[in-house]
Amino acid sequence: MMHEDSRPIRVWGIGSGRCMRVHWVAQELGLDYEVMPVLSRSGETATDSFTELNPKQKIPVLQHGSVTLSESAAIITYLSEVFPSPSVFYVPTDPVNRGMMNQWCFFICMELDAHTLYLIRRHEGLKDIYGEAPTAVSSAEQYFSWQMGAVVKRLETVDQYLFGDKISVADILLSSCIGWAVHYHIQVPEDVHEYQARITDRPAYQAAFEVNYPNGLPVDGRSGSKAIS
Repeated sequence: MMHEDSRPIRVWGIGSGRCMRVHWVAQELGLDYEVMPVLSRSGETATDSFTELNPKQKIPVLQHGSVTLSESAAIITYLSEVFPSPSVFYVPTDPVNRGMMNQWCFFICMELDAHTLYLIRRHEGLKDIYGEAPTAVSSAEQYFSWQMGAVVKRLETVDQYLFGDKISVADILLSSCIGWAVHYHIQVPEDVHEYQARITDRPAYQAAFEVNYPNGLPVDGRSGSKAIS
């Protein structure tokens, strides 16, 4: 149930695509929150104090009163359900539509993010840590392109976003993956480019980008690509 909530909000993490998801939803919802500018692989997430906050030593992390959450998809879903959403933000309220939303969120997080884009990042952008795996990287690129076919079919049946004329947490997850793929020079269909241009033109996206990337996109190890993961 969505309701007014005055408990203080603190978001730990900037500089990654997953942190961007949280800042973007916070901006869409017009939330007043504190930003803790912790970076990945900077040593900040390995401190005793941060490890107590999140034993996984990962960002982003949300603190909302006594509630502490990690994992970007969980955080943005929580925020969308706890706080009143504007008329332009879609939040399902019944089991069937919630199931449809979850279907897309889980697909995006697993098939587009974890199984493909993050595999590429590990073995190219972070190859000094995880080692090179060119065959796996090539296969991941092909798999991503194949799975984008499902996205194209969905976009052909709706108005502007995955669930019609209102943006949702599923759109924010999808957009982060599309942006990641484009920066990695993976070809995406023209319909997807149009969708991405439309969604990233939103004022909330622009505001979140300034919060999450105060010094611009960092460069990673994949052919000088900007790192957004």
